[in-house]
Amino acid sequence: MVRIKVCCISSRQEADLAMAAGVSALGLVSEMPSGPGTIDDARIRKIASHCPPDIATFLLTCRRKSDEIISHIDACATNTVQLVDSVEEGAHEKIRRSLPHIKIVQVIHVINERAIEEALCCADAVDAILLDSGNPGLTVKQLGGTGRTHNWEISRQIIEAVDCPVYLAGGLTPENISEAIDFVRPFGVDVCSGLRDEGRLDRNKLNRFCDAVSHF
Repeated sequence: MVRIKVCCISSRQEADLAMAAGVSALGLVSEMPSGPGTIDDARIRKIASHCPPDIATFLLTCRRKSDEIISHIDACATNTVQLVDSVEEGAHEKIRRSLPHIKIVQVIHVINERAIEEALCCADAVDAILLDSGNPGLTVKQLGGTGRTHNWEISRQIIEAVDCPVYLAGGLTPENISEAIDFVRPFGVDVCSGLRDEGRLDRNKLNRFCDAVSHF
């Protein structure tokens, strides 16, 4: 069964809506250089504490130094950390030693085929990889929430090359999710803007998305 992660959760009410639809993970976006859905750390902690243990609560952090990441996880009390930018050398291992109960998900932004090498370099050190459509090389970094798809052929090559679970993100909607899963064959899918109407999580879009995923 393909897992579903709904990102940019902004309240306990949105969390309840997503969980009622059958998702297995919620994304809680901390301060970012750009993009939608950011909330403060106190609200992230409040939403995470509201969720049952079987729901993966992802802290999305753009911090790159291991000590800062560890402090951020402690402050937010999620059970998973999503590293949306590259991190300093040895950071995955240091996070693992300090917080062995925390799942580590590294984002790879699929800009070109270099993403395959980036995924291979970190696959053994993380619990999962998430393939997104940002661009960390811009003056104002794009680290997610772009609403854009990327080259799914590269994503499929990454999934074939690594042994860890891989989530697919970037421009997914109820209209294209079946095609995306059928072509890429990810472990899970991650969606934010594709399920929102004027910034709010839309029940109808959410249910149509989850129904489409349930057929795989």
